[in-house]
Amino acid sequence: MTSSPDTVTSPGRSEGTQNRNPRATWGLVVGASLISTGLAAYEIVPASVTPVIRDSLGIDATAAGLLVGTMFGTAVVASLPTGALLDRMNTRTAMVLAVFLLCIAGGWGWVAGQSGNYRQLILSRILGGIAYVAVWNAGIDIVSRSVGPDRRATAVGVFTASGPVGFALGQGGGPLVASHFGWPAIFIVFVGIALLGLLIFWPTSRGLGHSSGDAPTLSEFGAVLRNREVWLVGGLGFAGYALYLFVNSWGGPYLTQELGLSVTVSGALVAVFPAIGIFARTSSGLLSDRVFAGRRRPIVLGSFVVATPLVLSFTWLQSIPVLVAILLVTGFAVQLTLGLSFTYVRELVTEQVAATAVAFQTSVGLAGAFVAPIIGGRLVDTGGFEVAFLVAGGVAIGGIVLAWMAPESAPTRG
Repeated sequence: MTSSPDTVTSPGRSEGTQNRNPRATWGLVVGASLISTGLAAYEIVPASVTPVIRDSLGIDATAAGLLVGTMFGTAVVASLPTGALLDRMNTRTAMVLAVFLLCIAGGWGWVAGQSGNYRQLILSRILGGIAYVAVWNAGIDIVSRSVGPDRRATAVGVFTASGPVGFALGQGGGPLVASHFGWPAIFIVFVGIALLGLLIFWPTSRGLGHSSGDAPTLSEFGAVLRNREVWLVGGLGFAGYALYLFVNSWGGPYLTQELGLSVTVSGALVAVFPAIGIFARTSSGLLSDRVFAGRRRPIVLGSFVVATPLVLSFTWLQSIPVLVAILLVTGFAVQLTLGLSFTYVRELVTEQVAATAVAFQTSVGLAGAFVAPIIGGRLVDTGGFEVAFLVAGGVAIGGIVLAWMAPESAPTRG
């Protein structure tokens, strides 16, 4: 008999986890992280050469922005169905199929770019969005099951650091690839990273394709969506991703338009905000597992407590060194939540629906990422940067409230 997902139960280990070679376990983490890194780079890379793409295809800024935004939108819609499917299939096989989809999407995008077909390019990005969300959800699921509860947040934190690593590779490598091979090549070059990751992941993930227990019933799946605690942690993800994308999108324009810095300098300064996530996301699990004895709530609460005054004060300060320091500290604080929330949410449900809970977290979080730049732009147009950052600070305050209300996860409960 399986317990209801409404019951807070510590997910059991997958078959074979207890006897796994530590080298194989970390090989799995590295392989899955490389796959995700390749997809994250593919996701963001059009943003690095937007002017070139606009000139080549003759499109406006909104149309060019959709080349990135389409993947976020697709992930929001596809995440929950993907998670439900992952709870019913072999997660290891799902990773292989997702990389295969990425290969198709990358090749399709390259051909569409060469021919100047914008519509086909968007369709290829939709396919890439499905591959991205499948790898993200499946990767968190299988990495979580590859280790015991005492190291789970650490392992997942390392995996989620693949996001900022991929963003950095895409932003920095895209212009170089475009200058040497033409801008359509940006859609295929990072597929190689995912393929390398698959070569490492496949032999090290044997025995971890299926979670322990039966596939979830429709009633168990529905119970995840009715679980108040899952919604609270989902809200934390929404607030965290909204802040992350808001600052990524509008921090640079603020430095350019209000402080008179060049676009190049502003971009370089704001780049510290996502880049610090490499350390934040890996350390979030380590802090939770080692310093707070497996408790997740103190980390996410502290994340928003630190970020709130910094976001609210951003437009009141004129010193560039101080603003860079604020970007570093805020980026670190916000991404502590982004790294930990996926471990947090899966520990609030049973193993049978863990992938569904992670997919829910992905969908809600990326919804915040999708709407924040759009609403932020509207606020900048109508009220200026001060109003926009004030509203962002309000979102951070909301994160404090949600974190205060959130429960402790299963490993710390008696």
